[in-house]
Amino acid sequence: MTSTPSFDVSVARDIILTTTHPASAGDHLKKASVFMLLRTPETRPAFFAIQKADNEGYPWANQVAFPGGHQDPEDVSPEFTAFRELSEETGIDASEVECIGSMGHFQTINNTEIEVFFGIWNGEMASVCFDTSEISRILEIPLERVVTTHLEKGFSGRTPGWEELLYPVEDVVVWGATARILHYFTELLLMP
Repeated sequence: MTSTPSFDVSVARDIILTTTHPASAGDHLKKASVFMLLRTPETRPAFFAIQKADNEGYPWANQVAFPGGHQDPEDVSPEFTAFRELSEETGIDASEVECIGSMGHFQTINNTEIEVFFGIWNGEMASVCFDTSEISRILEIPLERVVTTHLEKGFSGRTPGWEELLYPVEDVVVWGATARILHYFTELLLMP
């Protein structure tokens, strides 16, 4: 098994605040915002994620994603969208999250551009509430598991295609834009 470097939250803060992240591709794409929340309990750091409900006809049924959604016309900023969606989807209040900043923009295969906000949340998982018609469950994606998969599959130093970039977690696989975001963060974390 590949060893995972130890993790220091201050390193993540520095990376997010000092790196030039992917820029927007323009206004021709639909806009969305998500929160990549890191939990740092004593046992192991992990990302907070949701698994979409298994709704017939929904193209992203059962997909693992970070909480978030499309910007509404009345949203005052992409960060506002991320906080609004986080609260709507999980009941996590903005006052519980330390928002470090934007990690840039990531395109999906359906012409949506997601702005990713990185934050720290150490709330209680038992306090999370969600609508089971939209979300089937809450997941924690261990940072160590992501880094180990990243290294073992040879993702480091390159950008694998959509069909190859898969991060297995528990009984599901993280794919698509969420996998791209995990890949991006892991690459930043592993930089010399």
